[in-house]
Amino acid sequence: MRRFEGAKSLAAEKLYEGRGKLVRPFVHSGMGGLVILGILLAPIIANSFPAFSSSFAQTPAPSAVLSSTTEAEMETSTFVSDKPRAEIIDYTVQKGDTISGIAQKFGVSVDTIRWVNDLDTSMSVKPGQTIKISPVTGVVHKVRKGDTVYSVAKYYGIDPQAIVDYPFNTFTNDETFELAVGQVLIVPDGVMPKPEQPTRQYLAQQTPDAGTIVASGVFVWPTSGRISQNFRWYHQAIDIANKAETPVLAADAGKIMVAGWPDNIGYGNRILIDHGNGFMTLYAHLAKVTVTPGQTVKRGSVIGLMGSTGRSTGTHLHFEIRVGGKAVDPLAYLK
Repeated sequence: MRRFEGAKSLAAEKLYEGRGKLVRPFVHSGMGGLVILGILLAPIIANSFPAFSSSFAQTPAPSAVLSSTTEAEMETSTFVSDKPRAEIIDYTVQKGDTISGIAQKFGVSVDTIRWVNDLDTSMSVKPGQTIKISPVTGVVHKVRKGDTVYSVAKYYGIDPQAIVDYPFNTFTNDETFELAVGQVLIVPDGVMPKPEQPTRQYLAQQTPDAGTIVASGVFVWPTSGRISQNFRWYHQAIDIANKAETPVLAADAGKIMVAGWPDNIGYGNRILIDHGNGFMTLYAHLAKVTVTPGQTVKRGSVIGLMGSTGRSTGTHLHFEIRVGGKAVDPLAYLK
């Protein structure tokens, strides 16, 4: 035991004496061992964490990043936003522009541009002209007194839900969809009703008395239209059909004997003219009579308007010529 203790003390003394000489070799050898250990363990760590190894491996080199950025800059082009447009905009017509081209450019129909700008069917525009462009295909409607979502939708032929669903339409009451007079309403896919074709209407004024007249014995056509029924033994007249309130003329000068519907027979409103030379003419089923019994009229004077009163199934004039009280075929006398 004493020998062991003595040997240990001797070894400790030796180490203590040489501690300065052994520190550097010891540290170097330790660091070398750690490096070798790291090299040996690196593959094992890489296999254990694949995400780390792949991201590290795929990191682009500085030259590759620079090349990609440069290429992207070279391919830069103008970006047109497809964000929905809420408002009506003004567009200045350029040289070479056409309505169809402008419509295609803004993604609306040709009629949409025509309606919002009150353009006629020629749809011609000139460079420098300013026109309005609706945000969507349809009709731009300015709310009038009495308008509702339902009446506007019906007028333009769409479902009212389309007006409500359009996100840029506003309402004074979101529950009842009440509209404000004067506000602009977008009617998506609405169609402007075709304007009614103006019709020439004769204003039924009372025909003045013609004074002293002399019948010519030559009869003019009492109205215009088509012959819908000829003279027959059971129908001793001709029928001339046309639209309601077509003017009816005196076939020759004469005196008014009957004007109106004094009884309840099938002639309805009628006029009987005595021409004073053995001839009489009868005009039946009139909508309106513009003469009175006892007055005189000239040949070609308006005496009433065509209609369908009495025993009649449609608008027409029942016209008779009587000679000596007997009905004859009017076509043999009309010029």
